[in-house]
Amino acid sequence: MQVTSSVREPLITGGKTLKDVTHDISRQVEGKPTMGWLLGLLVAVGALALGFIALWATLWEGIGMWGLNKTIGWAWDITNFVWWVGIGHAGTLISAVLLLFRQKWRMAINRAAEAMTIFAVICAAMFPVIHMGRPWLGAYWALPLPNTFGSLWVNFNSPLLWDVFAISTYFSVSLVFWYIGLIPDFATIRDRATGIRKSIYGALAFGWDGAAKTWSRYESVALILAGLATPLVLSVHTIVSFDFATSVIPGWHTTIFPPYFVAGAIFSGFAMVLTLMIITRKVFKLEDYITLGHIELMNIVIIITGSIVGIAYITEFFIAWYSGVAAEQYAFVNRAFGPYWWAYWSMMTCNVISPQLFWIKKIRTSIIATFILSLVVNIGMWFERFVIIVTSLHRDFLPSSWAMFYPTLSDVGVYLFTFGLFFTLFLLFAKFFPVINMAEVKSIVKSSSEKVNK
Repeated sequence: MQVTSSVREPLITGGKTLKDVTHDISRQVEGKPTMGWLLGLLVAVGALALGFIALWATLWEGIGMWGLNKTIGWAWDITNFVWWVGIGHAGTLISAVLLLFRQKWRMAINRAAEAMTIFAVICAAMFPVIHMGRPWLGAYWALPLPNTFGSLWVNFNSPLLWDVFAISTYFSVSLVFWYIGLIPDFATIRDRATGIRKSIYGALAFGWDGAAKTWSRYESVALILAGLATPLVLSVHTIVSFDFATSVIPGWHTTIFPPYFVAGAIFSGFAMVLTLMIITRKVFKLEDYITLGHIELMNIVIIITGSIVGIAYITEFFIAWYSGVAAEQYAFVNRAFGPYWWAYWSMMTCNVISPQLFWIKKIRTSIIATFILSLVVNIGMWFERFVIIVTSLHRDFLPSSWAMFYPTLSDVGVYLFTFGLFFTLFLLFAKFFPVINMAEVKSIVKSSSEKVNK
């Protein structure tokens, strides 16, 4: 027996019927592109084209085009890799974990969050491949493939190899989960379409017939995939943190990194979901489906994860002092007051101070304030990765090898390329695929309508 609270606001507003849900969500797939969508795609493709020039130059000339040096062998490339992996984390949390906990507010945002995860992981995976210098000659060596070169295997003790397994597993499970959820909606669009569109969406729907047995299997598969994906919420960014935590470099060699990285990934992921959803609900006129209630709940998650990240920053300083290791203490003092002090305090301002504004309900339920703060959080999380990586490397045990990192146009251009790729893919997804899960949203329309009538 389902009991609906008489106090809680309905998840879907506007007194929508099942027919309204189908029409409102299908119309952006079936209709002509809007001017806002075309302008967004133009900007995204422009960034993609400009970034491709830098990417091509990097592949042609080598990674000497970047600002790396003998002391700082990792900089923007790994910073951007970790940042993009973190961006994709909210998709798995929303689609898998909240499904297992039967949180119905996820239904309006899970589709876009899952798509965001897939596109972000594609962007992240580019950086280690590009960093190989000539990936066409040896990128496949990162995989444990049988070979005839005297059984030359990868180093299974290396966390960089663990990254390969983690990211590939994450991408595969997320892709399958996302596509399985799309099948019923593809069938809905197939049944409304004519001509070549009917054939295309019919092929994508895999013969979905909407029978009770089909729905039963669909829900069983969704639960199984959610169960498989849930450990990935913790494991993927934990393994990414091992790239640093398993080293002996001051500032990296710490056991707090796994939970700290996971909380930071969810923090930045939800911020990016908010950024995209606020734009999407406006462009496609979906305010009745992605409501202020959804935005407020996501802001609450940002408050929690932002507070965890803030505690982690303080804990790092305390443990560095408590350790009594001079090199460790210097690494953290150098972060806050050394040459990169501006990056550290930008990180602290964006990640620790700005999320606390969401304690104020007026700000937490403000579209403009939420949009601005979501951008601020993602900027801060990029600075966090930059601070962890560059400030820990640029001054090591030997003062004569101390150096500074200065990004080049190639560094900036390759990063711009990934932005262009991400937003181009997301905009194409939002136009040609249902951006909201119609099948799941219809399951909560009845209870929402009854509440409105009462």
